[in-house]
Amino acid sequence: MNKIKLVFTICILLLVNQSLFARFRVIISSDFPPFPVTNSDPDDVQSMVRFLLYTNEFDVEGLIASAGTFEMVAEKKNILAVLDIYDEVDENLRKRDAKYPTADYLRSVTYEGLGNNHNIEIKWGCDKQAWTEIIGEGKDSEASNAIIAAVDKPDSRPIYICVWGGPREVAQAIWKVQNTRSKTELNHFISKLRVFLIACQDATHEWLIGNFPDLFVIESRKTYHGMFGVDDRSWVETNIINNHGALGAIYPPKAIAGEGVIEGDSPSFLYLISANRGINDPEDPTQPSWGGQYKRVDSTNHYIDGVGASTISRWSKDFQAEFKERADWMLP
Repeated sequence: MNKIKLVFTICILLLVNQSLFARFRVIISSDFPPFPVTNSDPDDVQSMVRFLLYTNEFDVEGLIASAGTFEMVAEKKNILAVLDIYDEVDENLRKRDAKYPTADYLRSVTYEGLGNNHNIEIKWGCDKQAWTEIIGEGKDSEASNAIIAAVDKPDSRPIYICVWGGPREVAQAIWKVQNTRSKTELNHFISKLRVFLIACQDATHEWLIGNFPDLFVIESRKTYHGMFGVDDRSWVETNIINNHGALGAIYPPKAIAGEGVIEGDSPSFLYLISANRGINDPEDPTQPSWGGQYKRVDSTNHYIDGVGASTISRWSKDFQAEFKERADWMLP
């Protein structure tokens, strides 16, 4: 009997440990627009609403405001404005799961990158300027410093950085470590990063890919298009926007790419949500996942589009059903 109890106890401890390690450390870097969205793309707002409804599953290490389309400014006040709205529904969410973070906690880990509003001229796209114009000496930001601080924590878990705009802040963090620490320390730093890039949005993208073959990078060049139109405007208005609290109400019914669900940035964290469902191993992007399926580039640690957009859209019934359910959680 004692042996049976011992085996049972060990099994319980293993399950507890697995559940602890299933909580991924996540940083979101978004070219987040102001309200109301005018000279920018509203799809980041769509993705942020969905992400906030899943924060109970993550250890959120940072929300970064980066420079992005079209004015290329970085202003964390735009993210903070959304967190004020999240603050109106988070108590209802915690009735479902006490692990939902408070708005105050999320505010405390919201950081600002550099953009044209900081006298750093950043141009949208990979080939519009030299990377030396936007990263290097004197170009640290509170966001790039926060990335370094998060990686330096005595926590063996990797950090997944979901990059919805340009990766300037990630690149600046790596540049600083490269230029202030030993090669061994740089390699250790890089080994803890998992970077998911949506498209190619500034000059530092190619610098990262070209100089750090061991850096774990997923490049969703076009696979993210699998999010476009997974549900139409009518579905969004019924299940997310109308009668679902203040946070649902700010979900834009359309974006530059069309009406309804666009969310081109959401694959970066849907990839981890499906891992939490046991669908994929996040260390192997060649496996099917809600965030797409990718192929390895030669002997590097880089992954690019494989089959393409259908590797996301095939899962739409599953992740949309969960989205609908969680939107209901915002209600009293």
